[in-house]
Amino acid sequence: MDKKAKRILFSTYWKNGWIDVKNRSLSESDFNYAKSKGLMFDPLTISHDECILAITSLVKGISQAQVTKGFLSSLTSRRLDWRSSLASYAIAQKIPSHQYTPVISGTSYTDGEPTAHSYTCGICRDSQYGIRGSESYNEMDINVFNFERIKWGGVRHGDILYTYFDLSQFINADIPEPTSDDIACFRAILTIIETSDSSDYPSALEKRLASVIKSSKAERQILIEILASLGVLKPRCFDRQRKGKNDWVFAEYWRGEDKYCQQTVDHLFGEYLTR
Repeated sequence: MDKKAKRILFSTYWKNGWIDVKNRSLSESDFNYAKSKGLMFDPLTISHDECILAITSLVKGISQAQVTKGFLSSLTSRRLDWRSSLASYAIAQKIPSHQYTPVISGTSYTDGEPTAHSYTCGICRDSQYGIRGSESYNEMDINVFNFERIKWGGVRHGDILYTYFDLSQFINADIPEPTSDDIACFRAILTIIETSDSSDYPSALEKRLASVIKSSKAERQILIEILASLGVLKPRCFDRQRKGKNDWVFAEYWRGEDKYCQQTVDHLFGEYLTR
């Protein structure tokens, strides 16, 4: 990854925190340089139906083995963009080929009366909790997607536009074989999950993972979300009380008593764990 291009990408969005949209600045020469290195892109306009077709095509060109290798290889290298695509691939496989089917996703009220509705695709929504799709995406800044996937391993897993972008970048990536340290790190992650207290929320798991993987809090939160999107962290039920306001999506209803799904771990990672 070109260091100058990465610096341009990061400095566009982040300086000890998010840079407000009105305060962002990016020169044409810097943008063209980062674009030439494959780290920044022109705005994207695409419809829901075009996005679903593109995702379907991308999945056909990527194997489960490739995204599993990318995830494991990210654990000690901290190439978090490689980590992101395992979730995107799993999500993509759950979305059937379909056309946009609008359903109401939210309603605005004035004086107790509904004044406006927001919509999402009902088929995307029903594919798995957390998946969402808009009718169209117009002049979208996908550079922020790339910033998020490189810095944290993605933030918007479940948004079909992010799924498309993430897989379109991964398909051209040169992924190395996971090292013995990567495998040891993943085993340690599983041990931390397995030894969770029965009442632990995802936030407690995030704190405990700090002892076994070099990472920031945000990286660990996304790691948990990725594992939950895969079904490695799989709630036994969804009739559980939420713990205040939080940003969890796929891991919202996981608790320590659920541990991890051995069947999913064996399916995705068994080749490496049995060596």
